[in-house]
Amino acid sequence: MILPIIILVPAAALLAVVAWNVLAWPKVNPRARAYPQSVSVLIPARNEEGNLAACLEAVLRQGEAIAEVLIYNDHSTDSTARIIAEFARRDGRVRLVEAVPLAPGWCGKNFACVQLAEAARGEWLLFLDADARLAVGAVDQMVEEAHRRELTFLSCWPALSLVGFWEKALMPMLNFVVFTLFPAPLSLRRPWPSLGIAHGACLLMHRIQYAAIGGHAAVRDQIFEDVRLAQLWRARGERGLCLDGQEVVSVRMYSSPGEIWSGFQKNCFLAFRRELSFWAFLALHGVVFLAPFLALAWIRAWPVWLAAGSVLGMRALLALRFRYPWWSVLLHPLGEMVLIAIGLSSWWRCKSGRGVEWKGRQYYARGSDYL
Repeated sequence: MILPIIILVPAAALLAVVAWNVLAWPKVNPRARAYPQSVSVLIPARNEEGNLAACLEAVLRQGEAIAEVLIYNDHSTDSTARIIAEFARRDGRVRLVEAVPLAPGWCGKNFACVQLAEAARGEWLLFLDADARLAVGAVDQMVEEAHRRELTFLSCWPALSLVGFWEKALMPMLNFVVFTLFPAPLSLRRPWPSLGIAHGACLLMHRIQYAAIGGHAAVRDQIFEDVRLAQLWRARGERGLCLDGQEVVSVRMYSSPGEIWSGFQKNCFLAFRRELSFWAFLALHGVVFLAPFLALAWIRAWPVWLAAGSVLGMRALLALRFRYPWWSVLLHPLGEMVLIAIGLSSWWRCKSGRGVEWKGRQYYARGSDYL
């Protein structure tokens, strides 16, 4: 009976963290005034023929706020270049930034973002992933929010567009991982660097401060560059926040079980600065978030039921806030087992020298050309 009670205590505490996030984390304010010609939209694109056209259509609907739209064609082998050329003919604000060879010691996306920033002219730099979709008026709302809160860094946490069983079953684990541990409302009140967080699909930064901290060059070798930038921003005394941006931007991050596996495998182990933190994370998920469901096969004591109920309560609250299908809550044990398997695979690939792969490049692999 002692062990179930020990598990119940952190489960109940983390349920309180989730409830606080769901109730008190603010959304981007929908009221906005116009800021004409103030924003350079910067899109790194590597083999994005399936995403880029829809992304650009949404960007160009933003109106006068957009000074220019720069796309870095990162040595794509598909029709990305043709799509860029078509949009450049349609709208003079769209420009191609020519690719150069990836420098040693850099992650590909970070290198692309530096090339884009150096070519940009706007007061604000809005870095978008090609799979991001902006709502009408989103850019004005983001700039207004940054002015209102006196921010020089704003990340909008996007809505997840989920299509098909596996996306709906597994992708909600992303927000479960983040918002069970990260006290988002506290980040509004405390400038601590450890409370810096961001979603790399949508990052708005003031150009002067971006240059002052070194931009993406300061995190050149970081696959988890969005969070590292958010932390660095705060460490340098600048004001940066991540807000709920579901109403202004959405993203379909991965479209198949294989992409989900590869996408999270590249981040899972490398998200942690210390290996001990990684193992503590896996232990938390194994003991607190998964073990109560497995224990119910043998132990029917009330602390086990309450621990499992607390975890499902967290999932239900997040499903309500992020508008996931309710049935995904009941598949939580499956999500946990996949998460732990991805974590172990990520650790093994990095420690064994095989490295992790993304967009055709291998990182942290023995003999890799990239890192």
